[in-house]
Amino acid sequence: MKDLTQGSIVRNILAMAAPLAAGMIFQTLYFLVDLYFVAGLGDASVAGVGAAGTLMFGIMALTQVLGVGAVALIAQAVGRRDPADANLVFNQSVSLAVACALATLVGGYALAGSYVATIAADAATQAQGVSYLYWFLPGLALGFAQVVMGSALRGTGIVKPTMAIQALTVLLNTILAPILIAGWGTGYAMGVAGAGFASSIAIVVGIVLLGWYFMRLEKYVHFDSRFWRPQLAVWKRMLVVGLPAGAEFALMFIYMGVIYWVISDFGAPAQAGFGIGSRVMQSIFLPAMAIAFAAGPIAGQNFGAKMGSRVRETFWKAIALSTVVMVCVTMFLQWRPEVLVAFFTPEAEAQAVGATFLRIISWTFIAQGIVFTCSGMFQGLGNTVPAMLSSAIRLGVFVPLAVWVSSQPGFHLDEVWWLSVATVCLQAAVSFVLLQHQFKRRLVDAPRPAAPPIAPAPAKS
Repeated sequence: MKDLTQGSIVRNILAMAAPLAAGMIFQTLYFLVDLYFVAGLGDASVAGVGAAGTLMFGIMALTQVLGVGAVALIAQAVGRRDPADANLVFNQSVSLAVACALATLVGGYALAGSYVATIAADAATQAQGVSYLYWFLPGLALGFAQVVMGSALRGTGIVKPTMAIQALTVLLNTILAPILIAGWGTGYAMGVAGAGFASSIAIVVGIVLLGWYFMRLEKYVHFDSRFWRPQLAVWKRMLVVGLPAGAEFALMFIYMGVIYWVISDFGAPAQAGFGIGSRVMQSIFLPAMAIAFAAGPIAGQNFGAKMGSRVRETFWKAIALSTVVMVCVTMFLQWRPEVLVAFFTPEAEAQAVGATFLRIISWTFIAQGIVFTCSGMFQGLGNTVPAMLSSAIRLGVFVPLAVWVSSQPGFHLDEVWWLSVATVCLQAAVSFVLLQHQFKRRLVDAPRPAAPPIAPAPAKS
């Protein structure tokens, strides 16, 4: 356990954000490695994997319910110096992870075909997307356990083991992807199914390694089967924090689905370009997301310790660090976005769509950094409803306008990207206002113990 209520806040943020960013980069490499090898199979394959990949946002919504609930409650327990409650929350989150994994497998295999059919541009894209999903679903299901263990460690201020394990699993995925997708060395090419299968195998290995770490090395929170039987009071505490955060990701799932549906008339190349551009964008977001993810447990521990001034300082320092990062990547994408897109596809039309998307959407990056940071702070405070509300407002404005714009004569893809820019800026403003309101209502500074009186100097003889 690392005490985040002491020391320099900037140093604490950077100490956590660096390995978090590395771990998230390794996590994203799962998809970029798959995308690289899938791109050689053609636009239909790229579009199919991209369309099916939007389901990941739905699964992430469920993992957020567990992960955010666990990290917020465990961080606050650490701040209160209450290891018993932290351990109880962790073991209850393990039970919830098992239930969610089973639900993901059953629901995923039952509904994958119908879901992909609603957003795929054509039959070939649909077939590729379903094939990918069928082999990737086991990995998505096991991701619940992965998120729970990583969140528990993050709540206690520990992030390096998770990063190291993610690095190993990405290396494994990188080795397996060309073997399974293209049949390197085997002569049996699975195509997009191999991409999903490679990721699932790597995730299984990661789960095993994380489980070994908890059983052999982790002391503050640990597996304890006595606490695996569901305790509804603890579940309620976790869900109060986690459900709004999960709903926030579910809204993003809807947002991505709407975009795929709106641009479907432009064909597989447009969907492929957007799929590549959105994956690149997610990768670019990782440093800012890492800062926000680091700010959450820091705010949580200080909130639990009733150190309100350090919670506020955490927010402003995180905003400053995030803005520096986002200004740099915005400048690059205004200059040469096509360099990143061309790495994944040789198709000129897909390259043009992806590069234009990145150039326009980069104007949201500073605002998106504010959104990420506010969400991390809401998690630390244990109230994620405001973050959900800001996402809902964004979606409530974006969806009807996107549908209306797409029905107008002369509709062009750029109009959807600019609409997204406007609604992200709106979300950032709403998130900021709601967070300041939470600060005024909930932050206090507990009185510090009075310093012991200074003994009078002995009288001179």
